[in-house]
Amino acid sequence: MEDQDICAYRERRQRKSPEEEEALEKEHFWKIISAFTGYGCTIHEQVNRTERQFKSLPRNQQKLLPHFLPHLDSIRQCIEHNQMILQMIVDDCTHMFENKEYGVNGYRKPTPPSTFEMDKLKSTIKQFVRDWSEDGKSERDACYQPIVDEILKYFPKDKSDVSNINILVPGAGLGRLAWEIAKHGYSCQGNEWSFFMLFSSNFVLNRCSEINAFKIYPWIHQFSNNRRSSDQIRPAYFPDVNPHDLPPNANFSMTAGDFEEIYTDQCSWDCIATCFFIDTAHNVLDYIDTIWKILKPGGIWINLGPLLYHFENMANELSIELSYEDIKNVALQHGFHIEFEKESVSTTYTVNSLSMMKYFYDCVFFVARKPQQ
Repeated sequence: MEDQDICAYRERRQRKSPEEEEALEKEHFWKIISAFTGYGCTIHEQVNRTERQFKSLPRNQQKLLPHFLPHLDSIRQCIEHNQMILQMIVDDCTHMFENKEYGVNGYRKPTPPSTFEMDKLKSTIKQFVRDWSEDGKSERDACYQPIVDEILKYFPKDKSDVSNINILVPGAGLGRLAWEIAKHGYSCQGNEWSFFMLFSSNFVLNRCSEINAFKIYPWIHQFSNNRRSSDQIRPAYFPDVNPHDLPPNANFSMTAGDFEEIYTDQCSWDCIATCFFIDTAHNVLDYIDTIWKILKPGGIWINLGPLLYHFENMANELSIELSYEDIKNVALQHGFHIEFEKESVSTTYTVNSLSMMKYFYDCVFFVARKPQQ
């Protein structure tokens, strides 16, 4: 991005009045609602296109695949089921925030979801597997458990009242990591910006109380790299635990909004746990600044994840992409002490375990302490 583009970008962000910001937020809110409610029509059209292409084949080739069209019908049934779950998720979403009401949709007419929005929704559907299904356990063991283990190590239950240890999880997604921390008795708050994630975490955490009461079909959108047709239509059941099964008087909450804007109180957190989060920044240096400021003296920052910068190559978006070496040097210059570091932790992210193609991340994992003085 050229210098003048960066200046123009910042100017546009600063120029908006609170009223304009609120109007944009409401419009965005209803846009995401439309994505949830328009999921079925969009995916059905994709399946219909697949059927038309199959029927364009010569008759003798079609006869070689007698199960292809019945399989598409099975996918259509899965789409209908997913749409039912997605509709349940967005029911009463206008009342999910304690300090904000979005009212009725008077800001825009429902429009078909964009490709970007539909990709986000498909990714959110797979988040149910990662965070709240038995199928996601191996991923949680690789990504979440090391963080939980470090918290237990630095704030042992037998040496303090852990309910007084305040832990923040920015980029909490569907909330499982924050929930696991709260399950151990710590005071934990998850923070999330994405309405896709907020709607879904609200559904799981507040409206699910029976183990495996719901199912979803997360892999029906994947037509490539399937060993068997049945792999594409297998369900994932959620939640694998009762989300209400927390210690008595547990202090567990989720907040909505931008991490940098919400968390401004200095020296207020004992621990900040970031998992697949710091690369969501426009400028990761701003994240480090915020983490340093809001950590208490003696507090720790635990991080696990890759550096897949979300705004890289996105038009009209500021994006600063740094190597881990640079990030570590900046953290040290702030004053952080690296207590533990592991530069190679192999993990996946919403992986389809039966797919013929899988992506693995070679993540960095570290614990950094803000000195007492």
